[in-house]
Amino acid sequence: MTLTFYTNPQSRGRIARWMLEEVGATYDTVVLGYADSMKADAYRAINPMMKVPAIVHDGRVVTETAAICAYLADLFPDAGLAPDTPEERAAYYRWMFFAAGPMEAAIVNKAMGVEPTDEQQRMAGYGNFALAAGVLEQAVAERQFVAGDRFTAADVYVGSNIIWYTRFGMLPPNAAFDAYIERIESRPAYKRAGELDDAAVAAAA
Repeated sequence: MTLTFYTNPQSRGRIARWMLEEVGATYDTVVLGYADSMKADAYRAINPMMKVPAIVHDGRVVTETAAICAYLADLFPDAGLAPDTPEERAAYYRWMFFAAGPMEAAIVNKAMGVEPTDEQQRMAGYGNFALAAGVLEQAVAERQFVAGDRFTAADVYVGSNIIWYTRFGMLPPNAAFDAYIERIESRPAYKRAGELDDAAVAAAA
């Protein structure tokens, strides 16, 4: 099996790196620069959006961070990060897609200063920011992990976003988020992935 990981250590690639470390994959890493190699023809042939992360597994391309997390969970079933009950599967897909869809849109619009009017909220998948943030808080407050009582790939994706959003002040800190972050940041794979990416940042400096 060949598995190549395209990333920049100061990007959402950190999420995919964490997932790769969680499943124990053997992979090659290609670090791309925003201004040059990420826009070069070689990488555009892999991801025409010129965004990272991306993985190429035996010639098959997977982009979009949530998709990469779900794909790797299925590719490495022995890691136990894919859902294995109907109840777990429902929550797993629900919250992973919520984080990748409505919550991502709400965060980006907030960062850009876009505030939908009452009329526009019916068009926006997230309604308004306060609503989306409240739903996300409820998701992590109701159970130990996003899909239930055990850690899954959904926690890699959803958890990474919560870590970033709170760290950069885009989500207000609260007890539910803080407790959830404490649980997932204690994972050895999270720490290992962070060390690898921090080393890549230092090497590029």
